[in-house]
Amino acid sequence: MNGTHVDLATFTRSLLKQLASEEGGSLVEMGLAFVGIVTMLFGIFELSMALYSYHFVSEAAREASRFAMVRGPQCVANFSASYCSPTDGQTSGADGGDISHYVNSLGYPFANKLTTSATWLTPSQDAKGNQIWTGCGTGAACKNPGSLVQVTVSYPFPLNVPFLKTYTINLTSKSSVVVSQ
Repeated sequence: MNGTHVDLATFTRSLLKQLASEEGGSLVEMGLAFVGIVTMLFGIFELSMALYSYHFVSEAAREASRFAMVRGPQCVANFSASYCSPTDGQTSGADGGDISHYVNSLGYPFANKLTTSATWLTPSQDAKGNQIWTGCGTGAACKNPGSLVQVTVSYPFPLNVPFLKTYTINLTSKSSVVVSQ
C-alpha cells in the first residue's frame, strides 16, 4: 500500500475526538441564549407599550368625563351651542358623539381606534337611604347638574412577541364625574 490507507480504528478515534471536542460549542450556546434573550426583550418592550397604552386610555377617559362635565344643558346659557356640543350644536349639551369626537381629537396614538361610550346616571336612594346611581338615558334632563356622567374608553392593543401567537388585549378605562353645569 502506498500510505493513503487509513485504518478504520484510527479514523473512528479521530472522529470521536473531534465530536467530543467543545470547540465551537459556545457559539451554539450563544445562539440559543440569544433567541431567548431577544424574545424576552421584545416581551418587555411590548409590555411597556401596553402599560403606556393603558395610561393614554385612562387619561382619555378622564379628559372625556371632564369635557362632558362642563357641557351639560346649562352650558348654552354661558357659551355658544357650538362650544357645548361641537359636532352637532345641540342645546342639550354634549352627547356621546361629541365626547367621542373630543377623545379622537386629543392626539393620542391610535386615537382613531379608541372606542368611547358615555352614560348619564341620576342620583336616587335605595331602601336603606343610601345614594345610588341609576341609568337615565341621554336627554337634557339626564345631563342636569348633579347627575353623573360615566365615560368608558377602550382600545384593542395588539400584543406582538416574537415566536408567540399575536394576541389582542382590550384595554378599558372608565371615569365618572358629577355634571357641574
